[in-house]
Amino acid sequence: TDDIRRLVHGLRPPVLDDLGLVEAIRRLITQVARSGLDVTASLPDTLAPLPAAVETACYFICQESLNNVLRHAQASYCHLEMRISDALCLSIEDDGVGIPAKHHTGIGLLSMRRRAIEIGGTFAVTIRPEGGTRVDVCLPIEGD
Repeated sequence: TDDIRRLVHGLRPPVLDDLGLVEAIRRLITQVARSGLDVTASLPDTLAPLPAAVETACYFICQESLNNVLRHAQASYCHLEMRISDALCLSIEDDGVGIPAKHHTGIGLLSMRRRAIEIGGTFAVTIRPEGGTRVDVCLPIEGD
C-alpha cells in the first residue's frame, strides 16, 4: 500500500487537487521558509483551470528548485515568481554560490528539464551576474 501511495503521489500530488496550484506552491514556500531561508513569491491570486500535466510539472519543478536552493546554494534569499500569459512562466532565483563551472548536471536539474520539455515547455538555468542562480521555465497552457 505504501509503495502504491508513493507511486500515485509521484504522478500527481494530492495537494494540487486539494488546494490548487497556487496554494500548493504557497505551502511549499512555507515549508522551505521554516529552514530559515528568506523566501518571497509573486504569485497570481487565482488561476484559470490548467491542464493537469502543466500543474504537475510546475509543482514538481518548484519543489525541486526550492530543494536545490536549500541543499546546494548556501543562499540566504530566494524569490519565486509565476506569470501567466500564453504560457505559465516560472522563475526561481537565489543569492547563493551559483553552480560551479565544472559541475555535472544532477538528477534534480535533469528531471526539471525533462518535465518541462515533455509537455512542450522550455527550461533554462543561468548564473546571475550578482551571484546566485536563476531557473526559468515556461509551460504551454493550451494544446496545439
